[in-house]
Amino acid sequence: MRLSTTWARWFNLGQLRVQLLALWLLFRHPATPRPVKWLAMAVLAYALSPIDLIPDFIPVLGQLDDLLLVPLGLWLAVRLAPPALWQACLAQARAEGPRKLAKWAGGAVLVVAIWALCAAAMAWWLWGWVQRGA
Repeated sequence: MRLSTTWARWFNLGQLRVQLLALWLLFRHPATPRPVKWLAMAVLAYALSPIDLIPDFIPVLGQLDDLLLVPLGLWLAVRLAPPALWQACLAQARAEGPRKLAKWAGGAVLVVAIWALCAAAMAWWLWGWVQRGA
């Protein structure tokens, strides 16, 4: 299989949600090797976190890191995982997709709320620090 065909298969944004759900199932599966679990958790954390390596407001580069790093991390995790285990997780993700994705939306809101609270606490602390110094 050519690299362009393989990359096009992983770059399908319509299937990315299902593949990320399958990655979550792979992470939680007890037969998954430990390095694959660590990589899966890193990819999922980057995909769900509102903090990026390159902020999205930077034209082109801000979106390019998301479009390259998430599929590349997903590809690497799948390559390292046992093929039968990945296929089972992918089949389960396709079967459970809509129900699980609705639960993930709640999780994403929770992650964003935690980051917002941390940012608000930091701003409040900085405001007090500026007021004391003035």
